[in-house]
Amino acid sequence: MTIKSWLGSAALTLLAGAFASSAQAQQIAIGHLQDLSGGTSDVGTPYGQGVADTFAWVNKNGGIGGKQLAVDSNDYGYQVPRAIALYKKWSAPDNKVAAIMGWGTADTEALTGFLANDKIPDMSGSYAAALTDPEGASGKAKPAPYNFFYGPSYSDALRAELTWAAEDWKAKGKPGKPKFVHMGANHPYPNAPKAAGEALATELGFEVLPPLVFALAPGDYSAQCLSLKSSGANYAYLGNTAASNISVMKACKNAGVEVQFLSNVWGMDENAAKTAGDAADGVIFPLRTAVGWGGDAPGMKTVMEISKMSDPTGKVYRPVHYVAAVCSSLYMKEAIEWAAKNGGATGENVAKGFHQKKDWVPAGMEGVCSPSTWTEKDHRGTMKVDLYRAKVTGATDGDLNDIMAKGTIKLEKVKTIELPRKAEWAGW
Repeated sequence: MTIKSWLGSAALTLLAGAFASSAQAQQIAIGHLQDLSGGTSDVGTPYGQGVADTFAWVNKNGGIGGKQLAVDSNDYGYQVPRAIALYKKWSAPDNKVAAIMGWGTADTEALTGFLANDKIPDMSGSYAAALTDPEGASGKAKPAPYNFFYGPSYSDALRAELTWAAEDWKAKGKPGKPKFVHMGANHPYPNAPKAAGEALATELGFEVLPPLVFALAPGDYSAQCLSLKSSGANYAYLGNTAASNISVMKACKNAGVEVQFLSNVWGMDENAAKTAGDAADGVIFPLRTAVGWGGDAPGMKTVMEISKMSDPTGKVYRPVHYVAAVCSSLYMKEAIEWAAKNGGATGENVAKGFHQKKDWVPAGMEGVCSPSTWTEKDHRGTMKVDLYRAKVTGATDGDLNDIMAKGTIKLEKVKTIELPRKAEWAGW
């Protein structure tokens, strides 16, 4: 190689590097962790689609401050080591993301310290209360200043369900103490609200029974149902996602178990009610959004437009998790937007963006996203819990759109419970 050709080659390399840097400067990088193949993929798939569609829609409509969002979506199969490997990529100085749309409890909690050190905000699909105490002031969990999620925590949702259950027991005029049991896999996600729930259950006058364990995967849970029946439990919390909860509900229906199931937020949705059929009838669960798919709210028009990013026909029915993902993503979008106008879309500024508004509803989402407030001292976005009941009144074969339109499956609002914002409940 001659000196002249070497200089030319070097110049081209420098030019290519400058072009890449310029292209990177025109984009805002976001990491997106999703479970499309692991233990929570039944609900991870619609949620992940909601995140992807929302950011695609944001880009279609001009991005943020003229910059496109470069979203790196990865299926990590609900495996913590894979999540950590992806985080290393996203936190590398030459490729650092402005934010992460996260997913599971085990992986989110494993990353909490790293997020704080690297100043990268994570809007997770985990609602573990351990992620709600930015300063670790309550002493219940380590500081989590860069963790956010939309909706009530698992603990607060269970506290609301137990509050309702205590009232339900009294309203039915039943004698003695009601019996409560926590059910789910021996895993950080189902276990996240266990201690908080059992403590409040005791306080409310329940007899707390030993927990019943069942795996995150669907299976034969006849033995657990027989244990549930012999225990005489009146209220049972289902801590897993819908797929394995369906197995339990069906097995317990077959075993003639009479119990009021209380589900966590990922444990019941329209697809679960369709699959479980009449076994899902009567299950109580929390809804994060003010309405479900096709609900009567101005913001539903925005949700429908976002849905068309992956379904141009507009005919696919989107379950509650999809709608919640749209809300979560648009909170992130507006936090990034604030950061871009206030020093640049760095992780530190994006986190500050979450603290700027009170009773915050993303633009165009009126009546869909429930108002949320995150402060520097408290990342419990809301203490309001909307409790719904799944109603199944007939055969659930066929298209979900048709079944919902006929009213064969309904999600009926039961009660809104506004919990006190107790300092000692932060992080727990």
